[in-house]
Amino acid sequence: MPVTSRTQVGIVGAGPAGLLLSHLLALAGVDSVVVENRTRAYCEARQRAGLLEAGTVELLRSVGLGKRLDAEGIEHDGIYLQFLGERHHLNFRELTDGRWVTVYAQTEIVKDLIAARLANGGAIEFSCSDVSVSGVTSDRPMLSYTDSSGVAHEVSCDVIAGCDGFHGVCRPLIPDLQVSERTYPYAWLGILANAAPSTDELIYSRHADGFALYSMRSPEVSRLYLQVAPDESLDRWPDDRIWAELQKRFALDGWSVSEGPITDKSVTAMRSFVAAPMRHGRLFLAGDAAHIVPPTGAKGLNLALSDVVVLANALRALLKEGSWKLADAYSDTCLRRVWRCTHFSWWMTSMLHVTPGSDAFESQLQLAQLSYVSSSRAAALSLAENYSGYEPVRFEL
Repeated sequence: MPVTSRTQVGIVGAGPAGLLLSHLLALAGVDSVVVENRTRAYCEARQRAGLLEAGTVELLRSVGLGKRLDAEGIEHDGIYLQFLGERHHLNFRELTDGRWVTVYAQTEIVKDLIAARLANGGAIEFSCSDVSVSGVTSDRPMLSYTDSSGVAHEVSCDVIAGCDGFHGVCRPLIPDLQVSERTYPYAWLGILANAAPSTDELIYSRHADGFALYSMRSPEVSRLYLQVAPDESLDRWPDDRIWAELQKRFALDGWSVSEGPITDKSVTAMRSFVAAPMRHGRLFLAGDAAHIVPPTGAKGLNLALSDVVVLANALRALLKEGSWKLADAYSDTCLRRVWRCTHFSWWMTSMLHVTPGSDAFESQLQLAQLSYVSSSRAAALSLAENYSGYEPVRFEL
């Protein structure tokens, strides 16, 4: 017989979305259980996003998660756009009302959240199997799983939060789901290297041979990306070839890419994906379970955490005050932001990547757009406003 228990919110997925939701609910006096099929070590090590909007930074600080972020995060005033062998700086602080972005890896946010939840007695079950959700249109949906010791559990919940990513079990439970998606004809080859960054801010480079992005994780670690084919094999990219291609795509007189030992390589497919609605009965989707954006605009993590803030506010009102108003509006509220960020990410991606088979006409359109963005204050402001965070949401206690 399974072990039975009771909680207010069953959360599927211990990524940043599920963990932050559990943390915010605890601050509001709402109980939750987080169930994850991966190990804690895996969750704390998987390489994902690393750029935080100003509003995301302020949120994490406001809920007691800013100590390491403030000590180790790297604030940036803006970004560089590079094309036709020239580099242009967009200063977000000057263009906007003082907004900025911060480099702080998703892995570090996950570590901070796990530590905070466990220190406060939060319930997180790692290495689970047979995770399933049922009864989402009833008053008591059920979260079922088998723990790492082989013991089966059934958790009776008031609501279920599906924070279990693109391949999770929750999204398929929503009937008549409307899916909008775009698969891009290129991917990113990403590396981590023990090399001090030779740039003070991120560089987005549009080169005739493909896009390249120069980012970082710390003053000693660089994170760099190359546009490659979607089916690219890492076997074709020994370290020497990677560095040579990076040097070429970032080439600038008197400047070069700092090189060092490469510690991680991966290829990431590029796609846009939006599923609607994001709620069915007492099941709510958040983050990658409901939407995916290409990483060019640095929106994925920030968008997931925005979902969570909207959801935490809605569940606090529902479970503490008995009001369904915010819960009923949850999907529409989130999707307005999702589509804004989806458009921005698509726009950045389309402007900077070289589409296989494209002709001179498309190339000139891209270069004209880049020239306009780097020379027009109005165009630069639009990019800066979207990149640094469009209408940040706030958690309400």
